[in-house]
Amino acid sequence: MDILQHQSLFTYNTFGINASSEHLAIAESVDDLKEGLLFSRNKPLLVLGGGSNILLLNNYPGLTLQVNLTGIEKLGEDNDHYYIKAWAGENWHQFVLFCLDNNLGGVENLSLIPGNVGASPMQNIGAYGVELKDVFYELEAIHRQDLSLHTFSKQECEFEYRSSIFKTKAKDEYIILNVTFKLPKNHVLNTSYGAIEEELERLGVGSADIRDISNAVIAIRASKLPDPAKIGNAGSFFKNPVVGIDTFEKIKEQYPDISAHKNPDGSVKVAAGWLIEKAGWKGKKLGNYGVHTHQALVLVNYGGAKGQDIYDLSEEILQDIKTKFGIELEREVNIM
Repeated sequence: MDILQHQSLFTYNTFGINASSEHLAIAESVDDLKEGLLFSRNKPLLVLGGGSNILLLNNYPGLTLQVNLTGIEKLGEDNDHYYIKAWAGENWHQFVLFCLDNNLGGVENLSLIPGNVGASPMQNIGAYGVELKDVFYELEAIHRQDLSLHTFSKQECEFEYRSSIFKTKAKDEYIILNVTFKLPKNHVLNTSYGAIEEELERLGVGSADIRDISNAVIAIRASKLPDPAKIGNAGSFFKNPVVGIDTFEKIKEQYPDISAHKNPDGSVKVAAGWLIEKAGWKGKKLGNYGVHTHQALVLVNYGGAKGQDIYDLSEEILQDIKTKFGIELEREVNIM
């Protein structure tokens, strides 16, 4: 594995921030990862997958290690499930397409989510009523310090809304190598969330299958979210906040059209995009960066913006939402 010096990270982050790294290496095997980890001892280490969930504020003073382990294989099945292993460097949407091509249901609602398979359990990706934890079986990871290999079960991953143990107690301790998915044989389609049913009707779909659901999700996402190849972005920048019922009812008195979803535990998940749009930020452009015109959750780099510019914009939005609604938003994107 080559370890390069003073390399631009422009093509390694979907925000299109032109930061550089003191060292850069591409790991295509577990042995490459071990080599990179040994090299980075006593140095800062930035681990990248698809670079779709980070915002670079400065040049990186250490080793940037891109995980490019690839491969998808069917491990086996039991009476109720198929077990599919995908390596961390596989593009997430390509993995979804693999499942569709093999008539495997369970991930079609997660179509077109940017990033790689290795990042999917870290933040428990989710969309349109489905989360990664719903189809997760186990993962393998390497410890950054002692290079030991570990297998994590679903329970050990401690999945929460857009979070896992790899973003909390075990943050920066492991690099995920591969993920094994547990996909149901008797799969029940999930069409009740968002505008899926409306999109299916628009597409003229009667009796839908998993590919129809995927096509509907792709159409909805494409209509709202900018293509990172054309406009720099990292998808949803903020998490949907969860608030108590009293807070929700207080806001609803003033804003009856509030977009929210009640959770089984009595709390309420409020749409962060609705809050940001209601506060007047949707479509706001500040020179070469701003808030996307079609989706208030997405901050964009129109070309040449600095990471600090976008971070400062996110901070203004956070403070404004807190002032107007009494709700503290949380960034979903990792700040580096």
